[in-house]
Amino acid sequence: MTLEFSDLLRLIDERSIAFRGAVAAAPDLDARVPTCPEWTLFDLAQHLGGGDRFWATLVAAGPADAPAAEAVAERAALVAPREPEALSAWLAESTQLLLGALRAVGPDAGCWTWWSAAQSPPTSGGVARHRVQETAVHTYDVQLTLGAPRPLPDAVALDGVDEFLSTCCATTAPWPHKPATFDFHATEGASWRLTVDGDGARSDRLPTTTAGEGPDAAGVSVHGTAGELILFMYDRIPADAVRIDGDAGLLDLLRAWEPEE
Repeated sequence: MTLEFSDLLRLIDERSIAFRGAVAAAPDLDARVPTCPEWTLFDLAQHLGGGDRFWATLVAAGPADAPAAEAVAERAALVAPREPEALSAWLAESTQLLLGALRAVGPDAGCWTWWSAAQSPPTSGGVARHRVQETAVHTYDVQLTLGAPRPLPDAVALDGVDEFLSTCCATTAPWPHKPATFDFHATEGASWRLTVDGDGARSDRLPTTTAGEGPDAAGVSVHGTAGELILFMYDRIPADAVRIDGDAGLLDLLRAWEPEE
């Protein structure tokens, strides 16, 4: 079940605090991030803080067919401070700007988003839900860089699987291959199905009593904790960290797919 707006704001704040704490513990901000190899820890911090500021401006701007020019210009010119205490303060301010913008408009205000409206709404609530996931995954990135990765919080992970499928995967662009289904089973008891065909990609929750059984079994199924499923979806852990049944090659096709709507 989708988290309440107040829970999303709380989780953005909590994961942002965890992110700042991990960055502050890093002995070297120039260390490369294994899961984002083109970035250093400083680059990642600037990316996350800049993202908070970018989305704060977009949420405040309201409905639009393109990102506000002000937000684009601000992000292009963004330079975070490198001194550790100043960087931590800048990150905290970035989070508060985002939370302030979200609180000001509530969960249902329209705004520009990069994702398809096929299943995830282009609203402030949709932004809050996705920022929880981005902040949580990037917190994991920093922890991994320091050699101390921690599991994603349960509430973040369970909502995250659903959010990833409905935000990052859902589209009305036609799937260019034979129709297929992908099932994702969390050991916590929740299951999801992603269906791809000529009408695009869409996800549904599966009844836990029938998931993966009978003639409607998926072409490929991925099993793990919700946190492992999220990290696998975001390409943070390898395939051998989860259990995959069926045609694993379908997952390669899905990762390579770049739908144009």
